[in-house]
Amino acid sequence: MKVYRVGVIGSTGRGDYGHGIDISLLDVSRVSVVAVADDNPDGLKKAMSRLHIDAAFADYREMLEKAKPDIVAIGPRWLDRHAEMATAALSRGIHVYMEKPLCRTIDEADQILHASHMTHAKLALAHTTRYSPVLTRVRELIDGGTIGKVLEFRGRGKEDARGGGEDLWVLGSHLMNMVATLGGPPKWCFAKVSQNGHAIKRSDVKEGNEGIGPLAGDDVRATYGLANGATATFQSVRNGAGNPSRFALQIYGTKGIIEIGTGYLPVAKLLTDSSWSPGRSGIAWKSISSAGVEQPEPLASESTHAGNVAAMNDLIDAIEQNREPLCSAQEARLTIEMILAAFESQRTNAPVTFPLNIKGNPLTALS
Repeated sequence: MKVYRVGVIGSTGRGDYGHGIDISLLDVSRVSVVAVADDNPDGLKKAMSRLHIDAAFADYREMLEKAKPDIVAIGPRWLDRHAEMATAALSRGIHVYMEKPLCRTIDEADQILHASHMTHAKLALAHTTRYSPVLTRVRELIDGGTIGKVLEFRGRGKEDARGGGEDLWVLGSHLMNMVATLGGPPKWCFAKVSQNGHAIKRSDVKEGNEGIGPLAGDDVRATYGLANGATATFQSVRNGAGNPSRFALQIYGTKGIIEIGTGYLPVAKLLTDSSWSPGRSGIAWKSISSAGVEQPEPLASESTHAGNVAAMNDLIDAIEQNREPLCSAQEARLTIEMILAAFESQRTNAPVTFPLNIKGNPLTALS
């Protein structure tokens, strides 16, 4: 069994190491962490201790050249250097596991894909729900007709202080990925994005948090037409959060509803009620575990950590089997395209079709 040499890229204070991507590597039996890079000296020192290694670099490019890893784990949550870091690794033939979202624009996504195609190095993204055995059970229930013909998908963000455009980027990306996975790629999008009750305009556009780039909107309402004939909606209103949170994806069919959260072991429920109203029908929700409906959950792991471990193992399998990872660069690109489509629809005040014509951030062209 080959043991893959892994280099870690972090940026303390600018997205750090994502959701524990660095630590999760210590529980992947087929890898050995050989080096770490961090442009923050204090963060670099702590990462060396955390990862039990001596090879440390202030510049990630120097690490790629000198440590020569087989795989690089790109941890920072901030998006502004994702394309640069991923392209630097892929162009050297180094495989990549990276924090989500993929990048800021379709242009950047295409740069990443081009580098991957040129060297045949693979990229996997940390949408950990994509690797979940619970999601597999949900897909089996849908394909088996348990909720009948799928009519619509409904998703909402966390709707906290990030509600609106930032919520769409940071948390909506999980739901967009799940929608495309379960419902197929979108054909069109029609959206309304507003700020303080009015349609967003150029003066509303600010630099987004976490390196997102141009951002606007405290209220997003986006609808997508999917390949399977269903529609999908994502909505987020700033400071409109529920308690408990409404952050989840609901799948409505002619015979019932499935609800699934995010993470490697998300909470998932099934309602076999064609009226979609348990208050009227008296039918109760049933739990869905990785073992199936109303089965005890056999896996007992911290969700984010276990998801990173599963994703890294899938990336290694993809390398050895010469296939794409479950959440590949192409799949991650589609997620970015779905997010940008909402802003492009608002900019043009019309439905937009896929693939999008605009390759940059639509907000830079807002009048």
